[in-house]
Amino acid sequence: MKTRSTVLGKAHVDRAAAQTTSFDAPFQDLITEAAWGHVWSRGNWSLRERSIVTLAILCAKGHWDEVAMHIRASANTGASREDIREMILHVAIYAGVPAANKAIAVAKSAFAQMDQSGAEDQP
Repeated sequence: MKTRSTVLGKAHVDRAAAQTTSFDAPFQDLITEAAWGHVWSRGNWSLRERSIVTLAILCAKGHWDEVAMHIRASANTGASREDIREMILHVAIYAGVPAANKAIAVAKSAFAQMDQSGAEDQP
C-alpha cells in the first residue's frame, strides 16, 4: 500500500479503498499485492522508469483511463512531460500512430487537468 500510495497518491488510494465492496475486494487485494507489492516495489528500476514503461504498455493496449491515471501519477514518480512525450513517440513506432495519436490527446487532457488543479495527489 505504501508504494501504491506513493505512486497514485494517498487521496486516490483512499478513494479506491472507500469504494471497495465485498465483490471487488479480492481484485483490489490482487492488484495491491501483485502490481504494487511485487512489481512496483522492486529495486531494479526507479519509479520513474516503471512509470514510463507502464504508460507505454497501457498506450499500446489502448487502456486510456489507466493512461490518464498514470500520467497524473507521473507527478509522483519523477517521469517528466518530456519523458511522456518520448514514450509516446516510441508508441507511435512500435504500437502504431493511432495509439500514439490517442495517447497525445489523453496526455494533453491530463496535463491540463493537472495544471488547473495542481499536480499533487491527482490520480
